[in-house]
Amino acid sequence: MTILVVGATGATGRLLVRELLQRGHTVRAIVRSPEKLTGFPGGDPEQLDLLQASLLDLSDEEMVRQVEGCDAVASCLGHNLSWKGVYGPPRRLVTDAARRLCEAIRASAPAQPVKYVLMNSAGVRNRDLDEPATAGERIATGLLRLLLPPHVDNEQAADYLRTRVGRDDPHIEWVAVRPDGLIDEERVTDYHIHPSPPRSALFDPGKTSRLHVAHFMAALIPDPAPWIRWAGQRPVLYTTAIEQACTIPAFSIGPN
Repeated sequence: MTILVVGATGATGRLLVRELLQRGHTVRAIVRSPEKLTGFPGGDPEQLDLLQASLLDLSDEEMVRQVEGCDAVASCLGHNLSWKGVYGPPRRLVTDAARRLCEAIRASAPAQPVKYVLMNSAGVRNRDLDEPATAGERIATGLLRLLLPPHVDNEQAADYLRTRVGRDDPHIEWVAVRPDGLIDEERVTDYHIHPSPPRSALFDPGKTSRLHVAHFMAALIPDPAPWIRWAGQRPVLYTTAIEQACTIPAFSIGPN
């Protein structure tokens, strides 16, 4: 498969590129610093095609050229945890990238639907499911929207896929992957997937390894069975099992 990855030089995006190359896929990546994507063990460097550019600076025509021939687009875009990254432009990086990439996919008129996989956040509620919020969580979420533009960006990106793409688009299918508190681990172990968060991402956050996010996204794209299971949904990933009793079923995945 040919997969376009945006946000490929980030902490999770780089792991996703490595995982895809090791699985034998061809990876395209739009990056500002191509030197950050070198030396992946087990992958064929000839299968990595880099365009040095800032994604949102590309023309509509160039965006179409980048998505043409791709079976999937994976977005690991996020905001740097610095004053400029949180409060500076572009404040709608994730949302504008989703919109422009989806418009480019439609303009390319693919013969088969292209899979769009968005790395999102467990703190973004899925309005299609009954994900209740306490009064404290609603207040905290309102404060996040006022104080942290990246939270709003994540919400709007997921909502764009939900409302502007939907589940019946002839050219695009999508999954929004929701990790909780991201951590770094050295190897892939068993991890757990829930349709909705069984714990509060604000007041009782879980942990999700970046490796597990990359592993799940890389496994999701080419495999029909998990794709059918999660298409149009927002699965939540945890590295460790949720010990408290809950009625939300979990799906466990191992490293192979």
